[in-house]
Amino acid sequence: MRIEKYIFLLISVIVLQSCGTAKIENSANKDVEFQKIIDSIYQINPKSVGIMVHIESPKKGISWSGSVGYSDAENKTKLVSDQPALIASSIKTYISASLLRLQEQNKLSIEDPIKNYLSNRTIKLFESDGYDLDRIKIKHLLSHTSGIEDYANDEYLDWVDKNQKHRWTRDEQLELTIKVGNPLGEPEDTFNYADANYLLCTEIIENVTNKPFYESIRDLLKYEELGFSNTWFPILETKKQQTKSLVHQYWGEKNWDSYNHDISWDLYGGGGIATTTEELARFSYYLFNNKIIKDKNILNQIFTTIDTKDGKDNKYGLGLSIGNVKGYTSYGHGGFWGTVVLYFPKLDSSIAVFILERDERILRKNVLEALVLELTKEKI
Repeated sequence: MRIEKYIFLLISVIVLQSCGTAKIENSANKDVEFQKIIDSIYQINPKSVGIMVHIESPKKGISWSGSVGYSDAENKTKLVSDQPALIASSIKTYISASLLRLQEQNKLSIEDPIKNYLSNRTIKLFESDGYDLDRIKIKHLLSHTSGIEDYANDEYLDWVDKNQKHRWTRDEQLELTIKVGNPLGEPEDTFNYADANYLLCTEIIENVTNKPFYESIRDLLKYEELGFSNTWFPILETKKQQTKSLVHQYWGEKNWDSYNHDISWDLYGGGGIATTTEELARFSYYLFNNKIIKDKNILNQIFTTIDTKDGKDNKYGLGLSIGNVKGYTSYGHGGFWGTVVLYFPKLDSSIAVFILERDERILRKNVLEALVLELTKEKI
């Protein structure tokens, strides 16, 4: 009997070990295929300068980063997969998650009027232009249904182009919001994507937590606990010594190199964070797996879409774009410079993609589609 039990245990160990080995081998094989995908796309599209990817899919045994191309087009510096980049509007999910964390802590509700949490200066500024801040709720800022006009238009970009070293403040950009135009309507009248909404969100975070929004976000989103050591707000925070240098990001149409700009033009909530593809994908994965917001009912509010009277089918939640890649529903956000991160519930996987030339940002779609197809292939 003892011999039979020993043999059974031995067989079980061998089977478990072989399963583990198979899983590792399968993951390694996938890594090779993932790299082939981005290599082939880059070979056809060398104007993209560089392509960076991270796939976070723990249940499939995959946590893979890859890159191809250059981090500096002028000096032909080879791109390294763990270099950080500016993720621009991909930050909006971070802001939304931070406010939902404050709701989880019973410090506010996204149903609250924003007037409760703004400074007197900002209240006077917006009310002087006819905004009813008692009617605009936090959820309206997060969903871009507040009726607030945006400062970040073509004229703004032209001014930034001519004044690349100008150091912007959040107050200056909010003042510009008022100068740009009058309210577009009442809350929920129209969907209008506006960075100004998120600048107001960061002011709300500061006034609730009584400290700078970037410090609050770091605490609320559990950077230290979850290992986000290469994620920070340039200018506002100091890069850690072990963090590699930022990649150069380009916009060929305007001859822009991100290194030539004072990045304050896109910093205070509408954009701002620099991070790696790995930490961006892990943030996405942890968020949707309740590692950041524990209360599932509160987390689920991030998927809220608000119907507006203009009838626009905006497919936008709270700091979250809702899409589909090869038949798989996705949740995430893209950014100005050519960044994107998506979470796929059915695959329980997050994918972050950086294209270093904005003019080639359409390649994000190509990369995502190819990676999703490879990720869903059955083992042979």
